[in-house]
Amino acid sequence: MVNRKRLFTTTLSIASVLTLAACGGSGDAATDSGGASADGTKTLTFMFRGGEDEQKAYESAIEAYETDHPGVDVEIIATDPDQYDTKLQASIAGNDIPDVFYIAQGDVMAYVDNGILMDITEEVENSDFDIDNVWEYGVDSYRYDGKNVGEGNIYGLPKDVGPFALGYNKTMFEEMGIPLPDVDVPYTWDQFVEVGKQLTADTDGDGEVDQWANGFNVAWSLQAFVWSNGADFLNEDKTKVTVDTPEFAEALQYFADLQNVHQLTPSIAQAQTLDTYQRWMNGEIGFFPVGPWDMSTYAGLDFEYDLIPWPAGSTGESASFVGSLGIAVADSTDYKEEAIELAMYLSTSEEGQQQLVDAQIQIPNLIDMANEWAADTETVPSNKKEFLDVVSDYGRSMPAASTYTAEWYDEFFINIQPVLDGDQTAADYLKSVQPRMQELLDASIMQHEQAAN
Repeated sequence: MVNRKRLFTTTLSIASVLTLAACGGSGDAATDSGGASADGTKTLTFMFRGGEDEQKAYESAIEAYETDHPGVDVEIIATDPDQYDTKLQASIAGNDIPDVFYIAQGDVMAYVDNGILMDITEEVENSDFDIDNVWEYGVDSYRYDGKNVGEGNIYGLPKDVGPFALGYNKTMFEEMGIPLPDVDVPYTWDQFVEVGKQLTADTDGDGEVDQWANGFNVAWSLQAFVWSNGADFLNEDKTKVTVDTPEFAEALQYFADLQNVHQLTPSIAQAQTLDTYQRWMNGEIGFFPVGPWDMSTYAGLDFEYDLIPWPAGSTGESASFVGSLGIAVADSTDYKEEAIELAMYLSTSEEGQQQLVDAQIQIPNLIDMANEWAADTETVPSNKKEFLDVVSDYGRSMPAASTYTAEWYDEFFINIQPVLDGDQTAADYLKSVQPRMQELLDASIMQHEQAAN
C-alpha cells in the first residue's frame, strides 16, 4: 500500500537496528511477545499498519482464524502507516518481536541476513497452501537466496500485491465530448499531450485555468515513463546505476515538460494552494494514478473514474510499478506452527481475502478469486482488469525493492526540483546525480556483503 504522505522509504536505520538485535540475540523475544496462559491458550501477536477499514477487515479475519484454531488467541497490534517502521524497529531492538508482522519488500534482505525472519518454505510447500493460485510476483517478492530477492527460499507471504494503474476522470471526458481512452491500447506520449491539452481548460470563464490533464507526483509516477521508454535505474544485476542515458533523459524531460512546456499540470503556486491529489478528488484533474488501496476512498467521488494503461514511450508498451507488503513470521516465535498457519491464513484464506476485498483496499491474492472480482464491470472502476494486467504483465518492483538499502535511490529525488521547475535540463541533472547514486549503491552492496558474511 502506498502512503501518499511519505515520498520515500529508506532502510538507513534498519541495518543498524537489526545489527543491534542480532548482537543481542533473540533470547526472550517470543516469551515477551506471546506465551501460553495458565489454561494452555497460545497467544500470538500480529503487528500491521493500516487504516480503520483494514483494521476492521483483519479483526474479522482473525476472529475466523481463532474459531478454526481453538486454543490460539491472536493479539492485534495496529499502527498508523507513518509509525509502523519506527515501532517495528523498536520492537526488534528491544527483542520483543511480534510473532507475525508486515514486512516491506525492500527489507527482506536485511531482515533475513540478521536472523529476524523464519524460513517457511517447507511448511508452505507441504501444506494445503496452493502456491500456484497466488500471484507469482507476490510470492517471489519474499524469496531470498542470500544474494538476490526473488529467488530461493520463502521468508514471507504477500499481504497484498499493489498495482499502480492509471486512472482517468470518465465524467470529465464525457462532459467535454472527448473520446474515452482505449482500455487495451495505451496512448503514445504525443497522444497523451494532445488529449491533455483538450482537458486543460478554464471551465468557469474567469480567465484562470481550473481544470488540468494530470497532477503526477515524480516519486510515484516517473517510473512508468522511464520504463516504457526502455530505460531503467539499474542494470540487470543491480550493480550499476543507469540513469545517465539518452532514454532516461528523454523520459524525465518529457515528465517535466508536461508542466513547463505543455502546461498540463497545476503550476507550483497552484499546487501549493491545493495539492494535486485533492484536486483529483475534487474532479479538477483528468488523469491520476490509482492503486487498489484507493478504492474505498474513491467510492465517494462525485464523478466516475476508470482505469487505463499508462502512456507508452519508445517501446510502445505500458509500464508501471507494482508493490507489495508481506506477512512474515519471526524466527524467535515460540509457536512456529501456529504462526505460520496464521501467516498463510491472512495471506490466502478465501474468508480473509473476502474481508479485505469487501473493504475495497486490495485485489485478491488468489488468482481465481481475482479474476472473478475483475469480471464485475458494473461497479467502479469498471476496468478492474487493468490492476491484474499490471500484476501479471507490465508491472515492475520499485528500483530499491531488491537492493540492501535505498539511499542510492532516494538520492535521485533529493535535488530534482530544478528539473521539474524547468530550471535545469534532465540530461544535465542525470549526469550530475549518477556518480553520487553509484557511490551509495556501492556502499549498499558492501554493506550487504558484510551482513551476509
